[in-house]
Amino acid sequence: MSLTLNHFSIRTTDLEATREFYEGVLGLTVGPRPDFPFPGLWMYRGDHADTANAVVHVIGIDPDDPEGLKKYLGDRDPSSLTGSGAVDHVAFFATGLSPMLAKLGRLGIALRERTVPALGLHQVFLDDPNGVVIELNYPASEKADPGA
Repeated sequence: MSLTLNHFSIRTTDLEATREFYEGVLGLTVGPRPDFPFPGLWMYRGDHADTANAVVHVIGIDPDDPEGLKKYLGDRDPSSLTGSGAVDHVAFFATGLSPMLAKLGRLGIALRERTVPALGLHQVFLDDPNGVVIELNYPASEKADPGA
């Protein structure tokens, strides 16, 4: 069996803040999404013509009309929608460490960093507006070479 990750979904009460984070921080773009019976966004990492590029599915909760979401994906207590739950974090491979660190600084986004020499990675951890932990994995050489 062959297995690759298709996407991850975030259920949120703040669709706009979540869009702004994934767009402004990670550079994802809003693209086509099926007409589901609840609000939401699909955030793409490339060409919108290929739905395999929709790596983040944002599921909005409409407090005035939650039935479409409840029927389609089931009910969840909105108070449980913070943090990563049982999922500790979601990771992306990335390049451009220096520009990203500068961007995070400008945006005032708190981060945690560490280098894992055995893997050749420099990791940056940050939280999205919903408390989901995002890990960005850069080549360790980018930490050693600030111009990379």
